Amino acid sequence: MSANKILIVDDEEIIVRLLSMSLRSDGYETVTAFNGEQGLEVFKAQSPDIVVTDIKMPGMDGLELLKKIKEIDIETEVIIVTGHGDIDSTITALQYGASDFINKPVRDEALAIALERAKVKIQIRERLEEYTKNLEQKIAEATMEIRRKSNFQRLLIHSSNDAIVAFDQDWKIVVYNPEAARIFGEKPSVVRQKMTIEDLYTPKIADIFKAEAKKMPDPADMPWKEMVLQTKDNRQIPVQYAVNVLHEDGEFMGIVNFFQDLTEIKRLEKELVQSERLAAVGQTVSGLAHYVKNILIGLKGGSYVVDVGMKKNNTEKLKIGWETIKKNIARVANLTQDLLTYSKEREPERKLCFPNEIVADVIDLVSDVALANDIIISKQTDPGLGEMIVDPQTIHRTLLNLVNNAMDACLEDEDTSKRFEILIKTRIGSGNMLCLEVEDNGCGMDEQTQLQLFNPMFSTKGGKGTGLGLLVTGKLVEEHKGSIDTKTRLGQGTTFIVRLPYELSGGVDIKEDEL
Repeated sequence: MSANKILIVDDEEIIVRLLSMSLRSDGYETVTAFNGEQGLEVFKAQSPDIVVTDIKMPGMDGLELLKKIKEIDIETEVIIVTGHGDIDSTITALQYGASDFINKPVRDEALAIALERAKVKIQIRERLEEYTKNLEQKIAEATMEIRRKSNFQRLLIHSSNDAIVAFDQDWKIVVYNPEAARIFGEKPSVVRQKMTIEDLYTPKIADIFKAEAKKMPDPADMPWKEMVLQTKDNRQIPVQYAVNVLHEDGEFMGIVNFFQDLTEIKRLEKELVQSERLAAVGQTVSGLAHYVKNILIGLKGGSYVVDVGMKKNNTEKLKIGWETIKKNIARVANLTQDLLTYSKEREPERKLCFPNEIVADVIDLVSDVALANDIIISKQTDPGLGEMIVDPQTIHRTLLNLVNNAMDACLEDEDTSKRFEILIKTRIGSGNMLCLEVEDNGCGMDEQTQLQLFNPMFSTKGGKGTGLGLLVTGKLVEEHKGSIDTKTRLGQGTTFIVRLPYELSGGVDIKEDEL
């Protein structure tokens, strides 16, 4: 409905004609009547959208006409024209359902405003009629769609390869699919609506998810994390998990956990890594001929000097020859140890130790070599770093390899004017990480060298190196679930940063993926 046909009712003919002319010039269609009775007949015959009627007319006045019109069509908009001071009649007209009123003399602006308000009411009513038309059918369609989606979601959850466990605001389990039953070993009939988060999870895992519930995460951001899931029957299952916290109007409504069983993936990863390591060892061994040849030459040279010393009874020659032999025996031992360490799977042996003491021990081991080459080795250990649970062998071997690497970097530097220094640092990092740093001011590395650091058979030392040192270091750190990063500038030095997860002896500060 366009609300363009207007009925004008007034006992003054001149007012009717003037209003009619003005409204037609504004694009309205007008019909007219000069008293209440005539206005009612015209209304019945023409069905105008809006009626503008004077309130004071002989015979049937505006109020009576308003009542009759509303009896015929309650939704017709009627605008009452009243004289100044006639407040009581105006109020009565509004009570009878008039949409608006204007005062005489009628001004075009006031009439235009009243008509616009009436048209807005008509438009709103038409929209409401449109919205409510066939409401039952729309509700039925919506109900069918909701039921269809619900069935689809139920089937999706039931057949998902992910274990899905959902809790309500009281931490009672409301969703528990077959994959969850396989992982946790509890039947759905025993779990749903009967068990809580503490009944299904170990206390540590329950605490993790309760802590997640206190956050207000972005629903679009649901990162996957890894943990070792310990079930109530003491099985340990490596899983990848995600958490979706449900809120409504800022209130916590529940939480959904998604688990992916990584047992088979981890097994295949281990097999792949082991195969790659064995292949790398084989590849490395095939490339060790020159290095082994140098060791043999050293052993032969040392034994020759020993023989000469024995024949001539020269103690000095014996010492020199024996030192050469010892040096090359140590090279053979280190090479063998590196090959064994890299080729074999090894679980870190975590136990109580003092990392700062291990740093001191490593410095003692290399101090003679460093002194002989005019290299200063110092430490900057965190005094607050006390006893903790970590693998001491990983720390010792990693630091020893990195310090030896740092000394080589100093000796290879062409700038002989430098005062070569190596600094070992320890500190506590974020996320329960022990941070070990080995910093030198040696030759540094270019970008290409840095990219190949942990590749098998890569060495910048030519026949003097095997490339196994950093390879073994990377493996030890990886087995400890840690990380190793490098900062370097060519000609200025290199810093290796190793991060290893730790536990305190009191049982706190436990890392998530160790649960």
